[in-house]
Amino acid sequence: MTGMELAEQLYRDKVRDAIEAEFPAYAGRIAVGLAGPGSECFGFDDAISRDHDFAPRLCLWLTEADAREVGQAVQRSYERWTAEYAPVTAMARDRSGAIAIPDYYRRFTGCPGVPPDAIAWLRVPEHLLAACTNGKVFRDDLGEFSAVRSALLDGYPADVRRKRLAARLFTMGQAGQYNLPRCLKRGDAVAAQLAQSEFIRAALEAICLLNGRYAPYYKWLYRAASALPVCAEAVRWIGALPAAADADKAEQTERICVSVAEELRRQWLSAEADDFLVNQAFAVQSGIADPALRGLDVSVG
Repeated sequence: MTGMELAEQLYRDKVRDAIEAEFPAYAGRIAVGLAGPGSECFGFDDAISRDHDFAPRLCLWLTEADAREVGQAVQRSYERWTAEYAPVTAMARDRSGAIAIPDYYRRFTGCPGVPPDAIAWLRVPEHLLAACTNGKVFRDDLGEFSAVRSALLDGYPADVRRKRLAARLFTMGQAGQYNLPRCLKRGDAVAAQLAQSEFIRAALEAICLLNGRYAPYYKWLYRAASALPVCAEAVRWIGALPAAADADKAEQTERICVSVAEELRRQWLSAEADDFLVNQAFAVQSGIADPALRGLDVSVG
């Protein structure tokens, strides 16, 4: 059984009725689900995941006013409910339970809701946006939690997406198309490995952006990108790159970059004909309307 299935079972078997019984005035106001850090929130957990912090758990999201009134009482009850249901580790306990809706989002984005402007969006690490919007909501009659979640799931504002994408393209071109072949020619295996790693991460993050998705924590980045429809063939090539012979790495890297450049043109993000992604990065950035974002160094994002 997956972690998400355990969470749903905990809610259905124990917590749903317990909230109705102990907090009847708030039962229709408390949003319940599971989201945030943890492989189970992305649906990526497996047998190996169970060696740490694996237990049935839930998030109970309260309005700010309700959290002031009954938040501590709800948390105490939640701890009792879960203890009666199954043992919970300290880490799992820290990632679950009662929390005010603004505090939940502030933990990830630094904002009580949707970031208010382009610079605020750009300051939020992308993997935290992925984490705070993953998982499932089992109940949210009030809709306050889900309204913010839905707005975040709509993705980056267009200019912010372009800025993030330009930075990833710049890294792909610099690390993959330029530095990786040079390091291999010099026989510098460590530098080549670092260049390849920089390239792979930037490429997978760029592909997430081209799919309108937030890139998760690096451990799950390839897994997440492998499920996306746009640039699916490029993702498979990325997966084969670490095991490729040194003599083939430059050609394989170029193939990935050409695929990404073609997608940029398909999405009207760039009219640049050159497949060198450093040049594509500048082309994508030139399409940003906000002068504050457009004026940032191309590598920022």
